[in-house]
Amino acid sequence: MAPPTEKVRVRVVYALPERQSTVDLRLPSGASVEEAVMKSGLAAEFPAIATQPLQCAIFGRVVPLTQPVGEGDRVEILRPLIADPKQSRRQAAARNPVGRYRK
Repeated sequence: MAPPTEKVRVRVVYALPERQSTVDLRLPSGASVEEAVMKSGLAAEFPAIATQPLQCAIFGRVVPLTQPVGEGDRVEILRPLIADPKQSRRQAAARNPVGRYRK
């Protein structure tokens, strides 16, 4: 880990189906994921972020908000799932059983 006086480059991302916002930051070494999100300003730009518990990932892997960010990390602000992925796959399989093809 870099000394506390050094800065790390971090990208914070929030994506909606129709739009994606990205903010590049330089933060003190040891800054947390939560600090990165707050300093990005995306919570002010997208009020929906503040209406639910904050959950984030770094390069697609869910991490605690206290996780320190590292040089070049991509912090992704996650949205809640609308549907359970397993249930969606079951429903799709029921509509198109194996061996049956749609024409």
